[in-house]
Amino acid sequence: MSFAGKVKEELLEQIGKARHCQLAELAVLFAMCGQILMDENGEYQIKFTTENLTVAKKCYMLVKRVFHIVPDLSVSGHHQYSLYILEDQEATAFMKAIRVEEGALLVAGSLVEKSCCKRAFLRGLFLTSGSVTDPNSGYHLELVAGTTARAARIQEIMGVFGLEAKTVERKKNVVVYMKEGAAIVDFLNVIGAHKALMEFENVRILKEMRNSINRQVNCETANIKKTVSAASRQTEDIRYIHDTIGFGNLSENLSQIARLRLEHPEVSLKELGQMLEPPIGKSGVNHRLRKLSEIAEDLRLQGGKYDKEEY
Repeated sequence: MSFAGKVKEELLEQIGKARHCQLAELAVLFAMCGQILMDENGEYQIKFTTENLTVAKKCYMLVKRVFHIVPDLSVSGHHQYSLYILEDQEATAFMKAIRVEEGALLVAGSLVEKSCCKRAFLRGLFLTSGSVTDPNSGYHLELVAGTTARAARIQEIMGVFGLEAKTVERKKNVVVYMKEGAAIVDFLNVIGAHKALMEFENVRILKEMRNSINRQVNCETANIKKTVSAASRQTEDIRYIHDTIGFGNLSENLSQIARLRLEHPEVSLKELGQMLEPPIGKSGVNHRLRKLSEIAEDLRLQGGKYDKEEY
């Protein structure tokens, strides 16, 4: 089962304790996969249609619990599940309770006034139109809104919980999405998918630890390469000085550090400084080696000749 499937399976068991929360979730389920029908006698019927068995189960459970109605159920050969409220009186009561309003953005505002109802709204919305990638692969959660107005409504409700989401148009369908791991964790917490949240968070923490270790190793590797490269250049310059003018034409300080660098090409500047008598700091060592490099460059420019008795 996919990670998104696990989230939805967990949400199937999450049902608000209060009737107003159950109505809020049922209303968004109806908005996303329901429709109002009218039979040949002019009587109303309600129909839910979905290809997701989990969504069908949730619709069935909520209709039964809120209205004490057992919906009729049919399954097509293409795994399409349809639930019906066939009695006009029951269908009318259903429409009145979920406040079907012409032009309503997903659900009537009065159904999602409370914070708990907003959570139920987002839970039902994710069940019907949500998806989330396996955290091992990446971080991406999305909710198919349909229209720009619906997307704005979803963002508004998410914003109540401090959840920031962006929108994108895909095949003339507006999608609300999140790509930050921490934000997705917060969303899963809001809708009550706590088991999935823990799984997601564990993977996220492990990935961040691995990334942190990799960054540290890369940084240390880069520093080692930089040190080795610098030491190689210094050794080359010192050898050139030795082969052209010899260390006898260097000052005692420069001669001392030159000999140490040749003897210990792998050590750091700090370690070189500690080998001197008396010891000096890293900056002092760096100054002397830089002076040696300047001397080598000066000698190269003069073709190996020199006109100074001592550097």
